[in-house]
Amino acid sequence: MKKSNAPSVAATETSFEIIEALIELDGAGTTEIAEHVDTTKSTVYNHLQTLLNKNYIVKEDDTYDVGLKFLRVGEHARSCHDVARVGPDEIDKLAEKTNEMANLVVEEHGQGVFLYRAKGSDAVHMDTHTGKRLPLHTTAFGKAILAHHPEEEIDEVIETHGLSKHTDRTITDRETLFEELDVVREQGYAFDREERLEGLRCVAAPILNGEGRAIGAVSVSGPKDRLREERFEEEFPRLVRASANVIEINMTFG
Repeated sequence: MKKSNAPSVAATETSFEIIEALIELDGAGTTEIAEHVDTTKSTVYNHLQTLLNKNYIVKEDDTYDVGLKFLRVGEHARSCHDVARVGPDEIDKLAEKTNEMANLVVEEHGQGVFLYRAKGSDAVHMDTHTGKRLPLHTTAFGKAILAHHPEEEIDEVIETHGLSKHTDRTITDRETLFEELDVVREQGYAFDREERLEGLRCVAAPILNGEGRAIGAVSVSGPKDRLREERFEEEFPRLVRASANVIEINMTFG
């Protein structure tokens, strides 16, 4: 997760800030975007026209939004990950077995990114979606991945992103995090006990390559009232570990 020290291009940064603003605002006009990115309306307008001419955004009346051309970019990005090729079938099966939300996640730039999700019959609506990024220290899949990274890389994640507090249960200090990662490494799975969202629990297992490094994780999420006792502590850890193992095998021999 090495950050480049090369100088950035201000105009390019502005374009991407505007694209991100369109996503966060779910579409917006020039004035609203300018206020969101803290720049002038004329600057925003010029960038919007460039993006519009390149077909990366669309306009309806006075509202701009991201265009479908980004689907091509996203699908290409996902196809670059081997786990995206062999993982979805196992995630579908996991969702069917647990009746909850099953997820396939990888790490990029020190954050967890959802590559694929499948909803079981009882899955609740969540604030996550394919492509969404989350802090690694707040999630079961994040801890499953970090537990199989070198210490210096974990420290780099902490230095870059910090250990922000999301609930009263979030791990916010390095020593406690490393103690938990030791446990995760030993048992082969990780828990999220309402550490990112109140009322939400999660169980995850790492997907390991031949060198024992985590290249992703499999997880199951659901409300705390359903993910408890034996189901949370034994059944789901067994299921996510089995799914991760199948993905590992298919990546090696598929």
